[in-house]
Amino acid sequence: MKTHISTGMLKDSPTSLNCSVQFITHYNDRYSYIDSARIALDGGCRWIQLRMKDADEALFEKTALVVQEMCKRYDATFIIDDNVALAKIIGANGVHLGKHDMPVAKAREVLGDRYIIGSTINSFEDIVCNLQLATPDYFGCGPFRFTSTKKNLSPILGYEGYRHIMSEMKKRNICIPLVAIGGICKEDVPELLRCGVDGIALSGSILNADNPTKEMEMIMSYFTKK
Repeated sequence: MKTHISTGMLKDSPTSLNCSVQFITHYNDRYSYIDSARIALDGGCRWIQLRMKDADEALFEKTALVVQEMCKRYDATFIIDDNVALAKIIGANGVHLGKHDMPVAKAREVLGDRYIIGSTINSFEDIVCNLQLATPDYFGCGPFRFTSTKKNLSPILGYEGYRHIMSEMKKRNICIPLVAIGGICKEDVPELLRCGVDGIALSGSILNADNPTKEMEMIMSYFTKK
C-alpha cells in the first residue's frame, strides 16, 4: 500500500455530523462503484461510504482516492467501510465498522478523536454493548427489510423495530445519531422519519432506479422539507 499525505476534511466534533442521508457505494451492470458515488453526489447527497467487500486492496485504495477527490469537490463527507488503516493513510473523514470488524475502541486508538467512526447495530441491546466499550459517532441500524446488497443479514427490523429502538434510546437519554439502513426506498422515508431515526442510508434503490440521480434528488427533498 502506498503512503499518501492526509488532506481529508475531518470532523470538528461528534455533534457537527450531518448524516441524514448516506449513500453506500454499490455496482450493477450499468454503473461502477465510482459511477455510483458520482450519481449520489450529483443528486445532492453529501455523505458517501465507500463499500467494496472482498475487493483487492490495491483496487480499493485506487477507488478510494478517486471517490475522495470527488467528495472534496462536492464538500461531502467521505467514509470508508471497514478499512481503518486506509482511512488513516489517505485522510478520509472516517470509517464505518460492522459488528465483526475492528472494535470501535481500537479504531479510536488508531484514528484519534477527529475521525468519524460509525458502528453497525441491529437492536437496542447492541447499542448498550457498544456503549459499554466505546462511543461511536453514529449508529448504522438495520436491516429495515431484506436487501441483496449485504450477505448474512441480521433479523429484519421494519418500522416497529425502529420505533422500539428510538423509544429505548430516548428513555435512557442516548443522543447518538441513528441511521436506518437495509433495502430502503423513497416511499419508506416519511414513515422512517416519523419513527424518529436521524437519517437513512441507501444503495441499491438508487442505483437500480430508472433515473438514479433524479431518485436521489427526490429522496433529498424529504430532508430539505424537514
